[in-house]
Amino acid sequence: MLTGGCHCGAVRYEIPEAEVLHHAICHCGDCRRHAGAPAVGWAMLSATALKVTGNPRIYCSSEHGRRAFCAECGTGLFYTNEQMLPGMVDVRSGTLDNPDALPPGAEIQVAERLHWMRPLSDLPQFERYPG
Repeated sequence: MLTGGCHCGAVRYEIPEAEVLHHAICHCGDCRRHAGAPAVGWAMLSATALKVTGNPRIYCSSEHGRRAFCAECGTGLFYTNEQMLPGMVDVRSGTLDNPDALPPGAEIQVAERLHWMRPLSDLPQFERYPG
């Protein structure tokens, strides 16, 4: 069982690992802007397999897209689009208690990927903040 939740703990969730259909890193502008990050990881599964405790709020991010987030701390958690993906939910994989447990299998919306995201392995790396 995969578990996760928001930053403050007001919203928690459980996902049966076997129910995850795929995990992808999304580069679309909508995800980037909503997350305030250059890319977002999404694990997709049947909405009936997701067990949520707490009360996330819903934001209508497009005509059919719905993004759920914690009303207390603002953490983005889930995405649904009944028009394109009926009965499915995407869970932000960065909110998993152990994100390493579910490595991504693909990158999507790469047509919108920021040009500087490709050569990240060439940048200097620091275990913590540089001194």
